[in-house]
Amino acid sequence: MNSFPRSMYGEEHEMFRQSVREFIAREIIPHNAEWEKNKMVSRTSWEKLGENGFLCLQAPESYGGMGIDDFRYNAIFVEELGLSGCAGPAIGYPLHSDIVFPYILHYGTEAAKARYIPGMVQGKLISAVAMTEPGAGSDLQNIRATAEDKGDHYLINGSKTFITNGYLADVVVVAAKTDPTKGAKGISLFIVDKDMAGFSKGKPFEKVGLHAQDTCELFFEDVQVPKENLLGNVGEGFKYLMTELAQERLIVAFAALALAEFTFRATVDYVKSRPAFGKTVADFQNTRFKLAEMSAKLEQARIYCDQLVLMHQNKQVDAAMASAAKYTMTELQCDVADECVQLHGGYGYMWEYPVARAYADARVQRIYAGTNEIMKELIARKVLQ
Repeated sequence: MNSFPRSMYGEEHEMFRQSVREFIAREIIPHNAEWEKNKMVSRTSWEKLGENGFLCLQAPESYGGMGIDDFRYNAIFVEELGLSGCAGPAIGYPLHSDIVFPYILHYGTEAAKARYIPGMVQGKLISAVAMTEPGAGSDLQNIRATAEDKGDHYLINGSKTFITNGYLADVVVVAAKTDPTKGAKGISLFIVDKDMAGFSKGKPFEKVGLHAQDTCELFFEDVQVPKENLLGNVGEGFKYLMTELAQERLIVAFAALALAEFTFRATVDYVKSRPAFGKTVADFQNTRFKLAEMSAKLEQARIYCDQLVLMHQNKQVDAAMASAAKYTMTELQCDVADECVQLHGGYGYMWEYPVARAYADARVQRIYAGTNEIMKELIARKVLQ
């Protein structure tokens, strides 16, 4: 694996990688089983991430951040989380730093930035983004949550579902209709915090996988949101979503590949030690060919994703390219998980084995951040221009 040189990373990047890897080994892997039982990671883990400077890497120094203008560090963090096999943290932490934080940084008022970014950097304010609704998933133009202009504030009503980091969230970027008659042009984005009256949360869902991820419903009943919590301009929320979704889909792609690599490595170790018919499972041609097929695909995927990291750093990744990455990497993750379960035999279906959890965790990757069917539609639009 990774036999091709990764010249895109220098000495400082590799030092950062080592510090992330050591932190994960010390502060995440030993606690993940407990977090899966609790259906969420601990708040302490968030604060420790903040103390070590791993959250919101692009946050300006004026807000307590590192001001790192190099997306390669973000990619390293996502990759190392995925290689740990801890899928819940591998999704929740990057969502906070690489998906929610950019909305506030790029479109927030100075008052909102000063209020929320320092806490997000420190891990004391956990964030989520609320787009999906019970009746509107990938089709964001049809959301029904409303934000009514009341002069000195907006009044938000509606509900959101399948919200990653939802139960622990202190800060939520919410998409709502400021003008229900205008379709996509009637959508605006707002920052809602947990202390606002009328904002409530459902219990974490009983999901098939991602058990350490606190996914839940959010409810908004006459929530008064100050004008300074509007992100950008009224009616331009859909445009902002489409702009920022490219990075979100890249993050999902990078996590998917790293999680697939973890599953593959765990399977290689297993088949080399599992006896069968007087030899090991690794001695059978079928096993060797399956491993060879997966290794080749994963190595090609790693080169592809490394190139996308560099292109995104140079602002060269468009919506179709990000969609292609999300589609291909999540399909690969699911394929690898399925093949690896088969190579484990009956033990691959036992929850105590990492491959079983990897199989359960992988499936949703093809659904969130836009279903893979929607990804194909976005790719096709570019092809047919």
